[in-house]
Amino acid sequence: MSDSVVAATHCPYCALQCGMELSATPDSAPDAGAVLVAPRAHGDNAAALCQKGWTAAELLTSTDRLRTPLVRAARGEALAPTSWEAAFGTVAATIARVQAEHGPGAVAVLGGGGLTNEKAYLLGKFARTVLRTPNIDYNGRFCMSSAAAAANRAFGLDRGLPFPLGDIAAADVVLLVGGNAAETMPPFLRVLTAPRPDTGGLIVVDPRRTPTAERARLHLQPTPGTDLALALGLLHIVLVEGYADTEYVAARTDGLAGVRPIAMSYWPERVERITGVPVAQQREAVRLLATAGRAVVLTGRGAEQHAKGTDTVSAFVNLALALGLPGTPGSGYGCLTGQGNGQGGREHGQKADQLPGYRRIDDPAARAHVAAVWGVDPDDLPGPGPSAYELLDSLGRPGGPRVLLVFGTNPVVSAPAAARVEERLAGLDLLVVSDLVRSETADLADVVLPSAQWAEEDGTMTNLEGRVIRRRRLRPPPGEVRTDLEIMAGLTDALGRGPAVETDPERVFAELGRASAGGPADYAGISYERIDAEEGVFWPCPSPAHPGTPRMFLDRFATSDGRARFVPVEHRPAVEDVDVAYPVYLTTGRVLAQYQSGAQTRRVGALRRAAPGPFVEVHPVLAERHGIAEGDDVRVVSRRGVAVAPARLTETIRVDTVFMPFHWPGAGRANVLTNPALDPTSRMPEFKVCAVRLEPVGRVVRERAEATR
Repeated sequence: MSDSVVAATHCPYCALQCGMELSATPDSAPDAGAVLVAPRAHGDNAAALCQKGWTAAELLTSTDRLRTPLVRAARGEALAPTSWEAAFGTVAATIARVQAEHGPGAVAVLGGGGLTNEKAYLLGKFARTVLRTPNIDYNGRFCMSSAAAAANRAFGLDRGLPFPLGDIAAADVVLLVGGNAAETMPPFLRVLTAPRPDTGGLIVVDPRRTPTAERARLHLQPTPGTDLALALGLLHIVLVEGYADTEYVAARTDGLAGVRPIAMSYWPERVERITGVPVAQQREAVRLLATAGRAVVLTGRGAEQHAKGTDTVSAFVNLALALGLPGTPGSGYGCLTGQGNGQGGREHGQKADQLPGYRRIDDPAARAHVAAVWGVDPDDLPGPGPSAYELLDSLGRPGGPRVLLVFGTNPVVSAPAAARVEERLAGLDLLVVSDLVRSETADLADVVLPSAQWAEEDGTMTNLEGRVIRRRRLRPPPGEVRTDLEIMAGLTDALGRGPAVETDPERVFAELGRASAGGPADYAGISYERIDAEEGVFWPCPSPAHPGTPRMFLDRFATSDGRARFVPVEHRPAVEDVDVAYPVYLTTGRVLAQYQSGAQTRRVGALRRAAPGPFVEVHPVLAERHGIAEGDDVRVVSRRGVAVAPARLTETIRVDTVFMPFHWPGAGRANVLTNPALDPTSRMPEFKVCAVRLEPVGRVVRERAEATR
């Protein structure tokens, strides 16, 4: 592993994975710590970075970086520096004791969608062969699980975008459901709003008139939690008004007969009553999609983060199938992956029900294949474990895990019903967190292990279009910081069990290729050398001679007979609808200058100044009803908790709805409010809608602020 003064790599944040060049001055220079960032063109994504990307290198030298292991001698005492040997010894001794008393499942692992493919793969292997526990899941369960489940049952395989980004830019019409790319992945906005003929354009479905919706030709603004009814209504219009591609449906799909009667019961006027979207807008959306030469349907978290998220995505997939889009060159259905490695992170084994290569952990053939690569007996591999929220909610309870190891996620801020999750973490015998900063979860830990950042390690990521790309190391990590691969190896040695853990990322990736070979997500033909030569390789790629697969499903779908499936789904209300006690809908999301739980971006000065704290978006009409003025502190109360943040009055949101970003801890922690009700298929929590009431706390006193200047 060599260090360089220049490294061609990728942004550490979202799944767009924009190309980035890092440069550092030679060590002999006075400003040896400086790292410069420049955009770099990569694939179909032009050379561009958002504010988060431009400032990403600031965290490399931040005073908030963890540089040595920390341990808490006893509950109530402060975390104190210690040696790696002592930290590993503490963790190993507690794991050995707890598993001896309560069995292998008494230890659990929670991973993250920002981990490299190598780390995600090794984390799954570590959990199942070293810890021998079924209890491993990852925060991508809160991101992509509903879209993945819907794609699997319709197409037989989930790859977020089964086509390159360029196909979206070239499409005449794009329907974006529940996504706000202008703030979540700004360079992608240029793809969405690429020049199109007058008959085309961008259609956005969102309860808020976001910066993305502002750029749309047509904005459909439904009541939160009613996207499924809207999709059924759009399909109704397609079928009744003769827009369906009957030749495509007959040749490439099954199941429309089971879907048609349901769609017939969602006539436009009924859908308007349910969703609030006018009939004329419904018809215009269908006309634009159906008359386009090339059309793409995309879903984002707004459609997916519901207790019916899988069915909602299935309804939009049904719409796309009726129009003949999936598997048609230049058209299709896709899901916008959110986290940096949200795609690769769910493919290789850190998800509770999966083994590497998207294999099912309960499939005997899959278990035999992976066990052979790992050198273990298939019968020794544990079965599937619970989903992320179910795992978190079981911590410290009778029969639940008593030790949790966390790699690269911050559930104290990001999990639903976050106060309850915080209580569960406090009930553990041992909480271990591997991270690069002291996140809110790390602050609760008994042992904190400092891990390397993206510019300090090699590895691969799989971006939102299924392209496997390279992350390249610029320089070694500071102080005593280790990579997550080295941390897992150290824990394995301290425990004295399991197969040896490889710490060289290129060799780990080669093993990942062998483990994934023959699986749905087959990386067997991908190597570091090939990625370097080809600017990334699209999976599946089963052999070095295979060209990779930029566009999937062109000839057949990944089902047993090669045909896509229409899936019958029915609309149902949000698990928690508004009532007299809680008369307002709450929806949550992100803002431009922050990312996920904010553990990293809140420590970058420019980003903190651009978005310093939480707020509540309130329509002026709703604000007037409650006596709320701009800047007033507002208590937002749900059945699970209370958050307090200043009001931001705007007409871009529905009168019956308020919005809060979820990046901050403390009084404005939005996820203390959200509903942990789970989708029965994907186990996705209902982040995007719950019932709340507003209680004005009092107007911000400007004189007080001025007096402190």
